[in-house]
Formats: sequence, C-alpha cells, structure tokens
Amino acid sequence: MKTIQDGQCGLCRHFGTHDPDTQKLQQIRISRQAPEDLTEECGLPQNESLHLVVTPISGCEGFEPAAA
Repeated sequence: MKTIQDGQCGLCRHFGTHDPDTQKLQQIRISRQAPEDLTEECGLPQNESLHLVVTPISGCEGFEPAAA
C-alpha cells in the first residue's frame, strides 16, 4: 500500500472522475492508503483530452481537494 499525502492525486477531486466505483475512491481518501498498482484517469479539465493516467501519489499544480 502507498500512503497518500496532502496535494497528491489520490486526495484530488479530479482523481478517478471517470471511475463508477465511488466507494473505492472514498475509502482511499478516508484511509489515505491505496494499492501500489492503482491508476486512474485524471479528470482535470486541462488534461481530459490527454486521457492522462496517474497514480494516487502523483501530483500537479491543478490539485483541488476532494469533498470530505
């Protein structure tokens, strides 16, 4: 498991926006832990056309905290 820090993709509202398993994303955000092999598409509007795939410990300047 990887530990997710403030400012990393796993805690961003754009992480996994195309994934219908919102319960999985909520659990990741609550526990701040994610499987090492997990990747999700980034939903940041500037990146959507790129279909950028990131890990929960990735990060960028477009970070916006997910709703609690």
